[in-house]
Amino acid sequence: MALTLSVRPIQMESGYNLVLLHEEDAEELGIYVGDRVRLSLPSSSVVAVANLTREMVRRGEVGTLLEVSRRMGVKEGERVTVSPLPPPPSVEAIRKKMEGKRLSPEEIGEIVRDIVQNNLTPTELSAFVVAEYTRGMSMEEIVSLTLHMVETGERLRLERGPVVDVHSIGGVPGNKYALVTVPIAVAGGLTVPKTSSRAITSAAGTADVMEVLAHVSFGLEEIKEIVERVGGIIAWGGSVGLAPADDLLIRTERVLRLDPPCQMLASVMAKKLAEGAEHVLIDLPTGPGTKLVGEGEARSLAHDFLELGRRLGVRVEVALTYGGQPLGRAVGPALEAREALEALAGGGPNSLREKAVGLAGMMLEMGGKVPLGRGREVAWELLRSGKAQAKMREMIEAQGGDPRVKPEEVPVGDKRVEVEAPSDGYVTHIYNERITAIACAAGAPRDKGAGVRLFVKRGHKVNRGEKLFEIYAEHESKLEEALKVVSRSFPMKIEGMLLERLSGAPREW
Repeated sequence: MALTLSVRPIQMESGYNLVLLHEEDAEELGIYVGDRVRLSLPSSSVVAVANLTREMVRRGEVGTLLEVSRRMGVKEGERVTVSPLPPPPSVEAIRKKMEGKRLSPEEIGEIVRDIVQNNLTPTELSAFVVAEYTRGMSMEEIVSLTLHMVETGERLRLERGPVVDVHSIGGVPGNKYALVTVPIAVAGGLTVPKTSSRAITSAAGTADVMEVLAHVSFGLEEIKEIVERVGGIIAWGGSVGLAPADDLLIRTERVLRLDPPCQMLASVMAKKLAEGAEHVLIDLPTGPGTKLVGEGEARSLAHDFLELGRRLGVRVEVALTYGGQPLGRAVGPALEAREALEALAGGGPNSLREKAVGLAGMMLEMGGKVPLGRGREVAWELLRSGKAQAKMREMIEAQGGDPRVKPEEVPVGDKRVEVEAPSDGYVTHIYNERITAIACAAGAPRDKGAGVRLFVKRGHKVNRGEKLFEIYAEHESKLEEALKVVSRSFPMKIEGMLLERLSGAPREW
């Protein structure tokens, strides 16, 4: 059964292939809401999900949302054949994974291809992410998922090398290490085509922070030209076609606030394979309030990354880093960009410099630029000498930013409030997730100037009324929301030397 209908373009995006059918046409075709149809022209066809209406299209019309209109190249009034289709095999494969069964390479390929071609609905994508999170995947499945993610996208092919990249799984507020580590590594002679994500569950992803200083959205050829000329880049991975399934899955992960370990493994390695990395350094922050609370959990994920790299033919090393409190003192895109520039100039918090230099030293050793054991020393010298700062300014200019920008010139939110210590004592704990929640309530990462700046860290002695942290926002309403979060979940624990008093009444005889 098929109908020939007149195209009515709908100037709206849905995130997947969606068409609108009049209810009477749908009844004639035997189609319900959410069923799939094929739209056919003599030269092309598209599979789409049907929604039903009596208002937006007339009988005899099919409303094509932008994803379908672009893919088919159809114009208003053009005639297309619409026929019903059964669900694709990928939907059955998703159901199989939800039941905890192992998927074959072919089934995984079906899922990835349908994700890239926008053939899955948001509900089906959510089901897949939840199934990954609750059921997990074997290493064989993760290898297949990684390879299919690479095969369904473009690949970056560079003339220069060695190509070494670094990736942190995040989970730590203020994790702006890459804006210091990458220029050190590039100044040391490595090629680093770093494509990064925007924030998924944090107040700022690497791309969000770099975007404060320069453009991060580039096509593949633009990335290649910048990397060939400068040696490195910090770009948003979502703007290029490297492992595009990852960027589509991230949207769902962001809504669900889930980050399945098996998908994390596949996503990270697929991006690195697609950009031609020969060596990959993985940063796994561990500690209270991170994604990896215990060292055992961190070591288990580290072994998974090492094994996945071995099977994919990529040299992987893993750094377990401390993540029990924010890295540095700034949380939020603009505040973190300021702090990164300060670190490159030789200032800024020790914790940021220590982490950035340690990771850069490992990269220099992995790329063969320095002997084993001397990477940290050479990385420190590249930072102290100003060579890393000069390289960062070169990268900023190549990416369309102002290479002369000073930290204090980076604009931050002008709506601010300081939060003071409620009592005397010592800061015995900083809750990462609460700091992130406050920064996000203030508007980060969408509002680049929003965030939190810490005045104290764990172990500091404070007096009642002393400033603990300052909240920045671009809108008064967001500042008020952030203060509500503070009142519900204070982000620091302040205790005296006397932790608890215990007593008991004497026993009566």
